[in-house]
Amino acid sequence: MLLVLGMGMAGCARFHPQPLSPSQTAVEIEARRLDGPEFRRFLETNLSHPLAEWPPKSWDFEMLTLAAFYYHPSLDVARANWAVALGGDKTAAQRPNPVLSAVPGWSFDPASGSDFTHWLPGVSLDVPIETAGKRGYRIAQARHLSESARLDIITAAWQVRSNLRTSLIGLYGARQRDLLLQRQLALQDRIVQSSEQRFQVGAIASGELGLVRIARDRARVDWLDARRMSAEALSKVADTIGVPAGALDGLELSENLFPTVPVAELTSAGLRRRALVGRSDILGLLEDYAASQSALQLEVARQYPDIHLGPGYQYDQGNQKVTLGLTMDLPVLSQNQGPIAEAAARRNLAAARFIELQTRVMNQIDSAVTSYRATAQQVATLESVQAAQEKQSEQMGEQEKAGEAEPLDALNARVEVSVAELAALDGRLRLQQALGALEDAVQQPIATLKPSILEQPQRAQSREESRP
Repeated sequence: MLLVLGMGMAGCARFHPQPLSPSQTAVEIEARRLDGPEFRRFLETNLSHPLAEWPPKSWDFEMLTLAAFYYHPSLDVARANWAVALGGDKTAAQRPNPVLSAVPGWSFDPASGSDFTHWLPGVSLDVPIETAGKRGYRIAQARHLSESARLDIITAAWQVRSNLRTSLIGLYGARQRDLLLQRQLALQDRIVQSSEQRFQVGAIASGELGLVRIARDRARVDWLDARRMSAEALSKVADTIGVPAGALDGLELSENLFPTVPVAELTSAGLRRRALVGRSDILGLLEDYAASQSALQLEVARQYPDIHLGPGYQYDQGNQKVTLGLTMDLPVLSQNQGPIAEAAARRNLAAARFIELQTRVMNQIDSAVTSYRATAQQVATLESVQAAQEKQSEQMGEQEKAGEAEPLDALNARVEVSVAELAALDGRLRLQQALGALEDAVQQPIATLKPSILEQPQRAQSREESRP
């Protein structure tokens, strides 16, 4: 018996401590950069286009998305949950171990003779045998749950991408507003200077000069607010990537940060169906439903009792005795009806959640398509107004050169162009937000990227690697 026990213990896993130091992890997070060698290898492996230089002078949306996939901790959490679920696969596949028992006995009245003793040594085994396919149902349930956990990684990756897109829209918009308002402030300064000259010669009243100065001060406040928003947006981008804000110092965004998508491609007949059958969260809930099916099958199978074989051996006063026991639960007072009812209710709950998500996705797509098309029309109108203002400003400039218009009128015309540019910028930002909402509803671009988001990226760490 000791030999069997020793052989079983030889294959056991050993515990290896892996301490977690808050100060050390903080140092590792602070050390994250976008120019490290490990991240460069990850980027070159997964980027759809070759890197022209390192580090890049400007970053496009795909490159920053890969940076977020590499660093953001939510993906590490999702991968860890998947690893836990894979461990559940192994647990479900395990077979119950037999139980070895020592059954010593004592005889108060042994037979006489030197070969007889008070002791009656004996051993017995309890060999459990699962019936009705319980192990198969348990394995199927665990596999569906692990597949659902794997799909959760893709869902988490999409959420990271969505948050990054939103923060990049904010950063791009804040920087563009900074430039436009800086030019507008310069025009307002020139208008104030011209108005002050006209006031000194009595051409305008003090009230009109005051209004001009107020307009200039408002432009300055708007410009300073845009600079503040730009700094905050950069910090938000760092947060959505998973790096400290200092890692993005000097970050230059690509001119083509977001690809343009024709409206017709976003309203195709198959768009809704691809989302309803292809989104990772929908497929994940489908796996959850399949797991609930297997769980119900397992509870139904548990109506039938398992069998326990109990072979035994005893040495009794020179006689060797062998016994064979057979035990099983008698389903007399309970036929597992309670757990069966609970499992059936959980299956209905999983089905309801699946249908609820599909319904919500359909409504999201319809709303996002409508919003995108309406916003696209609005942007076209705003850009038309901007073009008309620019044309009018050019005409006013020509009249100024010909002496037919005052310089102040030309400056005011340029301010109107600046106002139209800001309005068009806001419209384009809203259009990108509407496009992002549609992408969130469809989750389509995730298939065009190539990162190995299911695998743990190789990041430099000072802590000892995990061991079993």
